[in-house]
Amino acid sequence: MRISVIGGSTIDDDTAEVATNLGRHIAQRGHTVVCGGLGGVMEAVCRGADEAGGHTIGILPTDDRADANSFVDEAIATGLGHARNALVVMNGDAVVAVDGSGGTLSELGYAAVYERPTAGIGTHDANHVEAVETAERAVEYVENAVAASGGSVVDDE
Repeated sequence: MRISVIGGSTIDDDTAEVATNLGRHIAQRGHTVVCGGLGGVMEAVCRGADEAGGHTIGILPTDDRADANSFVDEAIATGLGHARNALVVMNGDAVVAVDGSGGTLSELGYAAVYERPTAGIGTHDANHVEAVETAERAVEYVENAVAASGGSVVDDE
């Protein structure tokens, strides 16, 4: 399945470590990372997925695919700015949020609108977000939620 990872574009080393571990775990479980394709959590999660041999998709706010971080396998230029946040969420079967600010909050709103199972590690508190402590628990939560809804947890790419 595809897991949309959302989070801060400017992060500290501890948050980068959490996001990198998340990317590794997503890839090791055979899933694809979808993200906004730039820096911060987006770059760290892509780095982790890359290290584990996984696949990454970056849905960029800009109109130039070259703006993607170096760990994005498939860059999608939109030219939409923050409006691309809906596309990041829509292109995942589930969402994991790490840290984040206003942009992440908007993506969490879209996750509720599009009824995507959502786990959060150190992010905004919202009724539809399952707060978890680790990357492993986040992936386990979204896998179980997708399976319970009749979706597949096997990467089909």
